[in-house]
Amino acid sequence: MSLRPRRSCLYMPGSNARALEKARTLPADVLILDLEDAVAPDAKAAARNQVAEAVKAGGFGRREVVIRVNGPQTPWGEADMAAAAAAGPDAILVPKVSTPGDIMMAARAMREAGAPERTRLWAMMETPLAMLNADSIARTAADPASRLSVLVMGTNDLAKETRARLTPGRPAMLAWLSICLAAARAHGVEIVDGVYNDFGNEAGLRAECEQGRDLGMDGKTLIHPNQVGPCNEIFAPSADEVGWARKVIAVFDEPANAAKGALQIEGRMVERLHAEMARRTVAIADSIAALG
Repeated sequence: MSLRPRRSCLYMPGSNARALEKARTLPADVLILDLEDAVAPDAKAAARNQVAEAVKAGGFGRREVVIRVNGPQTPWGEADMAAAAAAGPDAILVPKVSTPGDIMMAARAMREAGAPERTRLWAMMETPLAMLNADSIARTAADPASRLSVLVMGTNDLAKETRARLTPGRPAMLAWLSICLAAARAHGVEIVDGVYNDFGNEAGLRAECEQGRDLGMDGKTLIHPNQVGPCNEIFAPSADEVGWARKVIAVFDEPANAAKGALQIEGRMVERLHAEMARRTVAIADSIAALG
């Protein structure tokens, strides 16, 4: 089992050449080079060219590189998609996905623009309609033509569209986060949490990362490099968790236990499903270690 860590997914403004250069040195698992919200309208074209050249130049190491384009209904969407496809990042992040048709149209645009087959599609979940259609959106992943691999929660836009308040503990968001997470898991798609806006408040960030981790999120989107360290720490399995996981795997792998569905390990009843969970814990820990 080999899993790609997506603990920290850092948005970097495509209009800021210095930030794009710095991105190559940051310990984020994922870099989202942004052409949408982080770029003013009069800087869109320059940002598009700058991001495309940066991706083509490479130098990002093991980091996963994603380009967030403007939506197809905007004046910049078509040109963004063409440039992103030609640059060949690991994924293209599409905003304002609300229906399964939006996924298939974006995938078609990627294909027609010549995006390499390895370039995946990520989808922003940030509208009320997307919350109502979460299952059908995630279900498109069953069609290889969709390229869908990751859902990204857009909690700021969701708050704007629903008039919900982003208060500590996010009580207004929990139902939507859980619905999207269930849809992702049901259809084999990864999912990352929305951003935490108060980037100077590490305690608040940690609390929200822990909440997202405990909900089952694979990681979190971030808006400032200082958020990467705490996020990486919280979304990684702890040493104790990895140690216990290896012990569970070793016991279930013993020939005498091959047919057993449940075992007692150190006074705890452990089922075979826990061994499967343990294998994932070890795989993600090994993948994180490989990042160096």
